[in-house]
Amino acid sequence: MIIENTGLNGVKSELDHLDESTEKLGFVRWQWEYYRATYDLKLEDKASGFEYFLRIATRAVEGKLESPHAVLAIESIYIGRATFPHGLEYESPVPHQLMDIANKKLQQLKQLLV
Repeated sequence: MIIENTGLNGVKSELDHLDESTEKLGFVRWQWEYYRATYDLKLEDKASGFEYFLRIATRAVEGKLESPHAVLAIESIYIGRATFPHGLEYESPVPHQLMDIANKKLQQLKQLLV
């Protein structure tokens, strides 16, 4: 599921600051290449045993990710249920309590970046 209206789409930040800010909130930069990076936050639904990931997709708009001074722009934000052996399924409904946590984390990130 794409999470709309977070106020984060298009926000720009240097890689160093974005890494530091997301790490404070529990995100990990998992996938990255020269021009794109993805930040994930693992959320667990104890009732069902399913794991969900809040994913922030970014793209370098200045420089490459080899440099801590590269500027990244947030492109989109997703949440999905983890599937075996790997991947995310974006069509499943997300438990209300996990959406509340996700929205709170996104607002905290917005405060750190804006």
